[in-house]
Order: sequence, then structure tokens, then C-alpha cells
Amino acid sequence: MTLQIGPFALASPVVLAPMAGVTNVAFRTLCREQELQRTGTVSGLYVCEMVTARALVERNEKTLHMTTFAPDENPRSLQLYTTDPRYTYEAARMIAEEGLADHIDMNFGCPVPKVTRRGGGSALPYKRRLFGNIVAAAVRATAGTDIPVTVKFRVGIDDAHHTHLDAGRIAVDEGAQAVALHARTAAQRYSGEADWNEITRLKEHLADTGVPVLGNGDIFAARDAARMMEQTGCDGVVVGRGCLGRPWLFAELSAALRGTPVPSEPTLGEVTRIILRHAELLVRHDGEVKGIRDLRKHMGWYLRGFPVGGELRADLARISTIDELRRLITPIADSTAIAEDAEGPRGRKGSAAKVALPDGWLDDPEDDSVPVGAEMENSGG
Repeated sequence: MTLQIGPFALASPVVLAPMAGVTNVAFRTLCREQELQRTGTVSGLYVCEMVTARALVERNEKTLHMTTFAPDENPRSLQLYTTDPRYTYEAARMIAEEGLADHIDMNFGCPVPKVTRRGGGSALPYKRRLFGNIVAAAVRATAGTDIPVTVKFRVGIDDAHHTHLDAGRIAVDEGAQAVALHARTAAQRYSGEADWNEITRLKEHLADTGVPVLGNGDIFAARDAARMMEQTGCDGVVVGRGCLGRPWLFAELSAALRGTPVPSEPTLGEVTRIILRHAELLVRHDGEVKGIRDLRKHMGWYLRGFPVGGELRADLARISTIDELRRLITPIADSTAIAEDAEGPRGRKGSAAKVALPDGWLDDPEDDSVPVGAEMENSGG
């Protein structure tokens, strides 16, 4: 089961969803290494965490650092957040001319209030003309290259304002070479259950185009991915929170969807070695102080379901050096324990809430004016 995105034929239809503060080069490398070690191949697509178009154009130091790719990373996939066709064009052109990435994904799925209240993320597809202008700008900027542009969005702002069918059609008409749907509204954020029926509707809506439709939402195990594809007819899956603390999940997904034996879950001892490798990669990317501090948030995810005492969990959540990490995990480094009830939702969940929007945002879906200040709010990357 393969997936074609522009010139890239992926041996398995599995995509790592961009997650802020998570899918940096260290985590992507770890996921790819785990897939290679457990299945003998790297077959999916691993997307860089989201960067802001304006910040990239202005060569913000933090943003440029976020676009770091491993030397053997192929294809190099970068996700852009943008609200302005001009900055979209300039950023995409910069990516193409300077060879910064091989694939551009556009983020219209973020439900975070600080983004939606300025008209960005999952709020933006409601403005049909502006949405189309932004996608068109990215496609136009990459014309004549092999860089495909893809688009990710949600079902809509809330149950009264679904936009995914229009967004899918507009994106394809403007030249997007794949679309991905997170089957929740912005109002749901990450709560409740994803409505996979909406993925089915989008796939049927775009069936005449031949453009791949990917599904996202509530994939926590290989069987979930297989069930989503069978139930909805989608062409691939995008996995986010399900891989937190489980970078080996992509090996399982890839094997299941390619019809090869699914690797067994790692023991606690194996997980300690994965944690240490993650630490090494983070230190290489960000230095020891920042890298180890960044690792702390992963500890609860890694140890979920394992028989590890509360004291050790607390100590690991406070580590400040890689030597301290080695010392703390040594007593469990040979454990053959298997995690219990390790699947299911991870990371942020929260509850449904009214979506924060700019004043008058819902008045005119055909208004193509750029939201004031949206790019400035996120110009730090």
C-alpha cells in the first residue's frame, strides 16, 4: 500500500503530523531510526514542526534553526503557518530557491486560541477566497520545481460552520497535491472523538480529482490506521499525539499497512535505550541545557503503562544533564516489563470550547483581506 505525493512515492501511507515543540530533527530522526531498525526500511513521511512564513522570510534565527533536517532525511518535509498570500509566496519561493525542503505542507488545522483569534490556523478556511489565495501563492512560488504543496485542515470552526468540503475543493483547484483532514472541529480542539465519517465525505467529494486524501484523528495503534483506511477509503493516515513517547509506532503502522509482520512492543529496558538516544539527538541539536530540558516533557509519555515508581518518574521529569539521565535509568535498563494500557490519547486533550475569532470573522466568508497582526503574533517561529 503506497502513497504518491507529487514526485514522492511513499512505500507506506503514513505521515508524522507536525507538532510544535515535538517533531524537531531529533524526534524525526528517532522515529525514522525506529522504523528502520524494526522493519528494515524507512517508508513514511516525517514532517518538521510548523514554522511561520513571515519569520522564515525575515530569517528569524529560531525559525531557521527549526528547519534543520538530518543529512539523510529524504524527503525533507516542512510545514508552513501563514495568513498572508504575500508572505506565503516569499517563504515558499525561498524554500525552493535555497533548497530548504522537498515538500511544503500548509497548516490550517491549529485550534489554539492565540492563533484562531487572529484568523489563523483552523479559523482561516472559513474565508474561502483568502484560503484559496494562500494555497495558490505557495503553488505559484514552487512552479517549475519538484516541490509538492499539500494542505491540512479541520472539519470547520464548529458544528455550525463546517468548511472541509469547500477547503478540499479549493485546495485541489489551486494546485495542492494532497489534502489531510483532522476529523474534529476547531471547537473540539483535541477532545472527544474524531468523526471519521467526515473523512469519508471529503474523500467522496474529491473522488473525481484523483488527489490523495489523508485522515487524521484518534490513531493510536496499527489497527486504528487500518480501520480508518478501510472505513473511510482515505489514501493515508496522519499520526500526531499517538506517537508521543512511542516513536516506534511508525514501524508498527508501516508494517501493518504494508502487510508485513508487526514488530512487538518494546520492553522497559528497550525504552530506556530509546530515551537515551532521544537525549543524545536533542543535545546534538540544541545543546545539553535546552536539549535535556526539552526531553523532560517526553518522560511521562515514554513511561506510561510501565511499572516505574513515582519517585523515579519525578526525578526523570527534573533531569538537567545527560549523565543524570544515564544514572537514573541504569536500575531499569535491563527490565523486560511490557507496558500495560499504553495505547490511547496522549498529550494535550482539554475540553471543547467556543473558538476565539477576530471581530466580525463570520460575517463574510468571501472576504479576502489579510487578518491584521496574524503574522506578527507568530513571527517568532
